[in-house]
Amino acid sequence: MILLNISSGIYSQIKVYKGTSSYSSDVICNVDDDKVYKKNSSNSSDVLCNISGNRVYKGNSSYSSDVIYTIKDGKVYKGTSSYSSDVEFTIRDGKVYKENSSYSSDIIATIKDGKVYSGTSSYSSDIEFTIDGNLTIEEFVAVWFSVKYCY
Repeated sequence: MILLNISSGIYSQIKVYKGTSSYSSDVICNVDDDKVYKKNSSNSSDVLCNISGNRVYKGNSSYSSDVIYTIKDGKVYKGTSSYSSDVEFTIRDGKVYKENSSYSSDIIATIKDGKVYSGTSSYSSDIEFTIDGNLTIEEFVAVWFSVKYCY
């Protein structure tokens, strides 16, 4: 889909860095076994969010009241909703669009070669964060939430 690729059931820690960095001191979060952890941590107390099926949950929770996002067909819905009015953003063809939009003027971010750029930019100065591996769309959404709202 995007830079997203599912490994054949083998989990490995994927780190997310500030901007273009690859220094361990610049790790924002890491993804391991369907969980997003703070910085380089792997402690259960440092889980920012977790993925189960097509949903992203707060922390280690699995309660429906703690669903942050539901992902379906590239659309990212608020909570457990599946109403078009509750689409927070849409991921399609390596782009993150506002709500249900597909207009280039509504592109929030561009994903290319493990880099997430602001808007439609491809300049290195506009890289918001760098991902050192392949993520599923659900993992990407969990990372997006962690980067945007936990830091």
